[in-house]
Amino acid sequence: MWQHSTNFDIYPRSPGDRIGSLVNLQRKSQTHTTTLLEMEALTTSSYLSINPSNHKLRSKRSPLISVSAVLTRENPAAPPSPRPSKYPTQSAPEKVQAPEKTNDASSRTSAPTRPRPTVPPAAPLSLPMAFCNALEEVINTFVDPPALRPSVDPRNVLSDNFAPVDELPPTRCPVIRGSIPPCLVGGTYIRNGPNPQHLPRGPHHLFDGDGMLHSLLFSADGNATLCSRYVQTYKYLTERDAGTAVMPNVFGAFHGIAGMARGAVSAARVLTGQMNPIQGVGLANTSLVFFAGRLYALGESDLPYAVHVDPVTGEVSTIGRQDFSGRLIMGMTAHPKKDSVTGETFAFRYGPVPPFLTYFRFDPAGNKLADVPIFSVQQSSFIHDFAVTENYAVFGDIQVVMKPMDMVFGNRAPVGSDQGKVPRVGVLPRYATNESEIRWFDVPGFNMVHSVNAWEEESANGEKHLVLIAPNVLSIEHMMDDLNLLHSNVEKVRINLNTGVVSRKPLSASNLDFPVIHPGYVGRKNRYAYLASMANTMPKVSGVVKLDFSRIDTGNCVVASRDYGPRCYGGEPFFVPNDGSEEEDDGYLVSYVHNEETDESTFVVMDARSPTLEIVAEVLLPDRVPYGFHGLFVSKAELLSQRPFS
Repeated sequence: MWQHSTNFDIYPRSPGDRIGSLVNLQRKSQTHTTTLLEMEALTTSSYLSINPSNHKLRSKRSPLISVSAVLTRENPAAPPSPRPSKYPTQSAPEKVQAPEKTNDASSRTSAPTRPRPTVPPAAPLSLPMAFCNALEEVINTFVDPPALRPSVDPRNVLSDNFAPVDELPPTRCPVIRGSIPPCLVGGTYIRNGPNPQHLPRGPHHLFDGDGMLHSLLFSADGNATLCSRYVQTYKYLTERDAGTAVMPNVFGAFHGIAGMARGAVSAARVLTGQMNPIQGVGLANTSLVFFAGRLYALGESDLPYAVHVDPVTGEVSTIGRQDFSGRLIMGMTAHPKKDSVTGETFAFRYGPVPPFLTYFRFDPAGNKLADVPIFSVQQSSFIHDFAVTENYAVFGDIQVVMKPMDMVFGNRAPVGSDQGKVPRVGVLPRYATNESEIRWFDVPGFNMVHSVNAWEEESANGEKHLVLIAPNVLSIEHMMDDLNLLHSNVEKVRINLNTGVVSRKPLSASNLDFPVIHPGYVGRKNRYAYLASMANTMPKVSGVVKLDFSRIDTGNCVVASRDYGPRCYGGEPFFVPNDGSEEEDDGYLVSYVHNEETDESTFVVMDARSPTLEIVAEVLLPDRVPYGFHGLFVSKAELLSQRPFS
């Protein structure tokens, strides 16, 4: 048995940086010991190796050294100095220099590297928690070792820029190219994504990470301030106080007999008071929405969490879980639709028990209105996104379904694809009070996970049509088990509401997803969309593509694109319209971009009207921002209009 130190990093990090509470293997207990077999398993991954310069595991395929060299070294070498920036020196603004590490407030405005937080020692584990942890160790070691399923092995899933980072207090960032456009000044761009607080003890899917918000506030002096904070969900707070992972990894852990065993351990944790699922099980790691003067972090397995961004300092804080005066239960989609004309917000939830789909909306004041249960969805399906038009709500009932019995009898995950199911599109009047008027249209082979937009048209003969544009996931069988194999083609689906005839046309053959449009055109006919050009590992994005729907008859609607360059990857683009402009594509695309060669992250602003989506501004960030999911730009007016909660 090896007694390991309390500062043993197991994930790749940039120089001078660490992962906070996640990197401390002693989180299992303050006197936990690790077998040599376990330590060898950590160090023989092709993704992680020992860095002899600082004696930490890193994500390089370099020769390994013995574990004992790390466990017994008393005076590890100092970490290497940060790599020089790839960017040329600029006369203005002057690049921020590294200050001495202090805890005073002044350091927050100029620190070029992520401050190292103070991690309090973990409290001694209670007997029930220690017992449950031991049971999970047995399951993870002998029944379902993560190494047997590479797609949920933490050493693979959390490598390179997927590795989690510490929280970052508001920290000033220099603009190293161009200048921030006026429409962004005073506002903030916020990106949500998974960032595990603790070391996963077993299988870990990318979707299982705790939500972290990376917010970049643009000040009037032309600079920016980055703040990275966890969404303080019930799960996050429970595990922070316990000093260890407590709640199960829903996507990675529930698989076959081992999944049933982990379910039994979770039940024991509930019965012994270690956790209370009634207070929330979600991660709030998927997206954000701003409506009725309030900002929410979203994850569809739970209720929204209200958050607040200080319009002066850029500090991000969690207000709490919101049930809208008891009218919202279980969860809400991470992709609600806000109608900029009426001020209403439309949403839904799906779940494992009937009704499997429930539709609802919020009035302009943010009051949730009555549920509309949709019982014509007769099987629990993965309905991640939807669309709205001026008169309808549009749902995609796809081939990803929940099949709990597969875990029992098939040694598989409870969520997977059903190749025998015919996908369909449901059209419901958006002000319906019940599902009596919903119509379902079979669309074989059309699996919509994200939507671009939808609208209504009328033909010359008076027939009404509904147009839906969305990426179609062609490799749907890999949706939950191997994100590297996903491929999506954007299609235009046209439904004749009079005859029921459905037609489809491709807009591009490229692998595109994470679509965005001008927010003022949601539910109304538009011409342009912007999508992420997917790399070989979702959600890594190699570039951005602009589509022009008016070119559909040419077979390729791509009219502009930008590739981020070798080993540079971004995320979902977000479109910010220019102030006062009536042109649909007059605005900017924004995204975080990470350079895997230099280990630097930047924020880029691209001209949406340029044929090359020219970068007009770039901000050098104090530390890397991991790859994540969906983002949102909150304008200066919206930040100043944030309403308090009573």
